Amino acid sequence: MACNDSLTDPLRRSIRLIRHTELSAAEPLWSHVPTSDNEGQRLSDFMMLIPKLRKQPQHHIKHVLEQIQEVLERYQHAVVFADLNLKINVLWVSVKPVPGICLELPAAILDRVPEARLVAQPPRHS
Repeated sequence: MACNDSLTDPLRRSIRLIRHTELSAAEPLWSHVPTSDNEGQRLSDFMMLIPKLRKQPQHHIKHVLEQIQEVLERYQHAVVFADLNLKINVLWVSVKPVPGICLELPAAILDRVPEARLVAQPPRHS
């Protein structure tokens, strides 16, 4: 994840890291997130809100980061990019097209970080 430099080597290889300092104020994160993997397959992504995380004590933030990192390591076969923006308390994850991953992975994060919430759009009604 972009805000944590203690990633293990296998995870570092599987997740594209970017630094918020690389982005200018006018450039949103979504404009830098990969849209396809090395084989050209389209990626999916999801966002999770972790309310009030940045206002928590450093030790709590570190614990949450460790929990998220452990989940991402378990799913490194599918995770291509992860970024935690503490300024807005949002985790953005891009994943390979693995059936069910956009439900399974957020559920695994929620299991380790109960305050996390999946950002979703309600279904359209015809």
